[in-house]
Amino acid sequence: MLTQVVRKIFLTRSGNETACKQHNVASLNIPIRHFDFKFDKDELDSKFYFQTVLGSAYWQALSIFLTYGEDLVIETARFHRDLVIDPVLKQRVTSLIGQEAIHSKIHEEWNEILKDNRFPVTLYRFLADKVFDHIFLRFPQPMKLSLMAAIEHFTAVIAQHMMVNTDSSIMAMMDNPLTRTEDNKTMALWMWHMLEESEHKDIAYDIYQVLSGNYWLRVSGFVLALVTILGLVSLGGIMLPYLHSPRYLISRRYYNDVKDSLKLLVGRKYGVFGSNWHHVFDYLRRDFHPNDHDTTEYLEFYKKYLLDPEKGLLTPYFIKEFVPPLRTATA
Repeated sequence: MLTQVVRKIFLTRSGNETACKQHNVASLNIPIRHFDFKFDKDELDSKFYFQTVLGSAYWQALSIFLTYGEDLVIETARFHRDLVIDPVLKQRVTSLIGQEAIHSKIHEEWNEILKDNRFPVTLYRFLADKVFDHIFLRFPQPMKLSLMAAIEHFTAVIAQHMMVNTDSSIMAMMDNPLTRTEDNKTMALWMWHMLEESEHKDIAYDIYQVLSGNYWLRVSGFVLALVTILGLVSLGGIMLPYLHSPRYLISRRYYNDVKDSLKLLVGRKYGVFGSNWHHVFDYLRRDFHPNDHDTTEYLEFYKKYLLDPEKGLLTPYFIKEFVPPLRTATA
């Protein structure tokens, strides 16, 4: 009954009468890829991100919390897929759901490795359960739809930084002997995740525009994502080193590490977020679309770099891939 009511509300949106005009043609057929990284707790490099403690801690906290965000995206996308008429967009939503489901599964596997290495995974899961169960998952579906689009925007910003930036990205570390890690599985995990986030970066936004398009609701979702990803996750990253190893509280070396880590995360020149504020807040333009930031060439380059059958970084862990079939939408 609720689904029928919401369907009637959304179908009054004229944008759902035709295919979204801003599909990225190069990424219409998005595959769902399966991997098996076979993580080993003895192989984990806890300072994999440029050999920094706090810098790595942000990604570790993000990995723990993002599985909850991925599940919210999956649940929201599944609900709204039934309201989409355009068969191409419906197919792409299925790809989004599939990719996010694999992300959640594999990050949970990596999180277990963090847990085995005495990181506060259990505590962070407890806190995330409370936040999502009592706040995010209780939002009405239009608000969830807006939040989903905003979350995907932030991951697209991070992904573009990782592919484009030659000084402070995870992908750049592979060619730097001073910061390169022997933990290739962790490197492969994040590089694969960023590749696919860029690959499907416009799908959630297209769903939102087709089924709602309300500007102020979009802004509300952006604010929630901003507070979560740059606020709550960052707080989790700040606390994580102390919870993992209390000796950092009185370690001068660690506070020198903090300076380097902050440059990598929020520095204006190289920081993941600090050098991309214009991209982050570009989302607030009324006529914004994710494909305004074209990453097509970078995607093609990194697909070959990561997935080459003979020497791709992801090749040892690759199992299979498939593209969801294109089906006629039902009314």
